[in-house]
Amino acid sequence: MAMILELLPDVGVATLRLGMSADEAVGAAREQGCAPSDPDYGDAPGQVLCEHGESQTEFNLGFTKGALTDIHVYRFRIEDADVTVVLDGVDVFRTPSEELLERLEERGHMVEQNDDGVDTLPDLKVILSNESSFDYPTDEEGDPIYFDYALVTSVDFRGPRGD
Repeated sequence: MAMILELLPDVGVATLRLGMSADEAVGAAREQGCAPSDPDYGDAPGQVLCEHGESQTEFNLGFTKGALTDIHVYRFRIEDADVTVVLDGVDVFRTPSEELLERLEERGHMVEQNDDGVDTLPDLKVILSNESSFDYPTDEEGDPIYFDYALVTSVDFRGPRGD
């Protein structure tokens, strides 16, 4: 069965909602077929790692004061996994990273790129990266073709004035 995970800025990822308690968030992850790596994560954890066994897609759920504030989504490690991660209608992990950023800019989103492979969409509170240690597809120069990490957060990282 296909798993579609929509990155929803200021809201969450799929059924995971920013602001959820740890129990609610882990319950929503379980509904997606993901299991927490530590079933005894406690009432107010800092982070809970959840993995979808079939695709080896991982979520790292970050909590502040007991509320879900960050959802880290890692690219599936099985290349033909029936998983799609979407941001504004674009496949985040199967669209080449440069093309993805261009398409998001065309849709009116501000994109801040850097040379370290970590690109931000500050207005959306989303970070995209392609610098993991996993062996994902690379181009002829050895650079990653696709992003392999997405963060949706409730934290405003645009600076004190919002710019």
